[in-house]
Amino acid sequence: MRLVLLGTGGGPRPSGTRFPSSQALVIGDRVIVVDCGNGVAKQLSSAGISPRNLSDLLLTHHHVDHSADLGYLPLISWVEGRSETIGIYGPPPTVGALESILDGYEEDLRKRTASTGRPPFRPMLDPHDIVVPGLVFEDDDVRVTAAFVDHPPFEIALGYRIDSASGSVVVSGDTAPSPNLVDLARGADVLIHEVVHPSAITKLQNGTNASTIADHIRRNHTMLADVGAIAEQAGVRTLVLSHLVPHDVDDGDWLAGLGGFSGRTVVGRDLLEVDIR
Repeated sequence: MRLVLLGTGGGPRPSGTRFPSSQALVIGDRVIVVDCGNGVAKQLSSAGISPRNLSDLLLTHHHVDHSADLGYLPLISWVEGRSETIGIYGPPPTVGALESILDGYEEDLRKRTASTGRPPFRPMLDPHDIVVPGLVFEDDDVRVTAAFVDHPPFEIALGYRIDSASGSVVVSGDTAPSPNLVDLARGADVLIHEVVHPSAITKLQNGTNASTIADHIRRNHTMLADVGAIAEQAGVRTLVLSHLVPHDVDDGDWLAGLGGFSGRTVVGRDLLEVDIR
């Protein structure tokens, strides 16, 4: 299993250095992508991973920096030659959101199908709303489970665990410190966890039109001082810091403020391939 960080930035603001948080797991010929903010198809190609092999798309929640390419990424897989089913999973309203996006694509889909001879696109997609935690799917290659994490005001936000014969990876999604996530990540090889540097609070508040954003960040995300303890409680081997807020903190400053974790820590960067074991 290969783990590639497609994007490591947090939040919807564009960045010259980081795409929105997303990760790809390559297991044999299949590709599982967790979260799909804008640009994820480009990042797959930059990582040398064919979008044609997209087999499953896991959405943690419906903030746009995690979901902007919910329709576009599967469409690019189809354009690249895929005709096999793509499983799409996320909290409600994943099914409804995808249908609305595809309705907006309908003119393109109808004419592209007619002019190119491709098989119809919509029947390739198998979307699911996850309304209870636990097993998402399991087959001969992989087992995917989900936990409810704490990211108000969303009623359901998800963290995912992907287990295969070659290792286990957990993705936190956006969350405040969450006991459910600790349980999900117990003994995993890699935990990819969102993180906020304390310097972000002032930066995000200055010049914004969001009067309560500082309180939102403190209550609904995980501050740097707490991430190490979460990884230690879970007993993971490697902690990867991602969904970095803000985008421009030096690696040394992230590591200096961490503490509390006895394993290996990696500060994520776009297109980094992380060793599973």
